[in-house]
Amino acid sequence: MFDWMASPEAWAALATLTALEIVLGIDNIIFLTILVGRLPPEQRHSARVLGLGLAMITRIMLLVSLAWVAKLTHPLFVVPVGGFEITGRDLVLLLGGLFLLVKATLEIHAAVEGEGDKAEADRAVPHAAYVGTLVQIAIIDIVFSLDSVITAVGMANDIPVMVLAVIAAVAVMMFAARPLGDFVDRHPTAKVLALAFLVMIGTALIAEGCGVHVHKAYLYVAMAFSVSVEMLNIRMRRNSQGGSPPAGA
Repeated sequence: MFDWMASPEAWAALATLTALEIVLGIDNIIFLTILVGRLPPEQRHSARVLGLGLAMITRIMLLVSLAWVAKLTHPLFVVPVGGFEITGRDLVLLLGGLFLLVKATLEIHAAVEGEGDKAEADRAVPHAAYVGTLVQIAIIDIVFSLDSVITAVGMANDIPVMVLAVIAAVAVMMFAARPLGDFVDRHPTAKVLALAFLVMIGTALIAEGCGVHVHKAYLYVAMAFSVSVEMLNIRMRRNSQGGSPPAGA
């Protein structure tokens, strides 16, 4: 079981997979931040920890179920119009993308139009909202994990290496989730930007499910550019709120 520890290739694979899991976890952190932000402040930290814990468990379960993951890439049926094959992975990506689009659209509407009845409902059934948030995090993580798990299977031959990479990546995500969540809570425009990212990610997932490959690098470059512009806007607003000296001073 520990034979891989004497292999330099296994350590290189561990470092590479950990970095890959962290990068691919950006989507997960954004989604988790939005969902947790709907909970009362006293429940947010535990929801982050439990949500990422569930994410880690689902990824490890996918890694252990290698035979099932491999079958997801096998064609299930052929679409008559266009003649392209649909696999289990495609169906998961399609459903996950649709879920993200619907969820992000509803959250954008709530953010723009005001919290309204949804916030009242969340306060009325806090336990249900808490459990529902954790369930949504666990489900959507399966969608986000598919590509990284399939890539991990292709890059490493040892299950312990892949599991350690997932655990290390989740530990980093736990460290980053709270500061990111606090930042989004303090800046409403950043929350709308994060929701726009979810719309983009959902669209990319649907495209992938339909057989159109969208390179992740394009999404991350767009995210990085948008975040840079938002940081400039935040600094500009902060400077303007500081006020200017009175005339004649």
